[in-house]
Amino acid sequence: MTLRLVAGAYLVYLLAPILLLVIGSFGARWTNTLLPTGFTTGWYEQLAADPSFTRAFTTSLIVVGATCLLNALICVPLAYVIHNAARAGVRSAARLISLMPIAAPELVLAFGIILVFSSDALPFLGATWLLVMAHVVLTLPYLLNTLLADMTTLGLGEHERVAATLGASFWQRFFHIVLPGLRHSLLSGLIIVAAISIGEFQLSNLVSGFLNRTYPVVLLQAFYGATGFACAATVVLLALATLAAGSGALTARGARARR
Repeated sequence: MTLRLVAGAYLVYLLAPILLLVIGSFGARWTNTLLPTGFTTGWYEQLAADPSFTRAFTTSLIVVGATCLLNALICVPLAYVIHNAARAGVRSAARLISLMPIAAPELVLAFGIILVFSSDALPFLGATWLLVMAHVVLTLPYLLNTLLADMTTLGLGEHERVAATLGASFWQRFFHIVLPGLRHSLLSGLIIVAAISIGEFQLSNLVSGFLNRTYPVVLLQAFYGATGFACAATVVLLALATLAAGSGALTARGARARR
């Protein structure tokens, strides 16, 4: 009974703010009251008509798509090389280095990018491609370690050695054994990367330019206006992140069910 009460209290604590945001996004007025009064969809209509939010939404989708693509192109061969390293010390060192972007605060990464790319030699601060690369650095450890864990669990090294004894070339082993074996973990890892990239604020706020601000950065200005508009803008971001995270969970569950 005690555990159920604790779990129930935790769910209320977790879901109550989200529920209030959803209710507030449809409330006509919300001033000095516990709940809003009236009902309207006007806040969502204003959000869809606001050029700064539509531009930021498009920018976020571009950044997320490019981040996922670059993560896949980098992480698959990198995970393969780390997994097949001859020495255990090399594998451990590589995994430790790959986790550094998670260990370092986002502000540290942002200030490092600002110092390097705001100089006269490299005046690229505010460029969209630089924002994408910042997201790649931040999210790469999640996909890389997901792939490494799956490579160990699936025993891909043993499968490759068997294929090699049958005369399979490196590229045959890579495209017919490694990539098919990693397809589920790659997909679920990329969805996690997308969920993180969609909601990222600190790094984007410092690195992005005025015309390529992401949705979470522009969302901050909504809280200086009407409460209902701010709630509607936040619900849109929450829906995107939830969709990505939920898709990742379902993909991972489906992958486990097929094994």
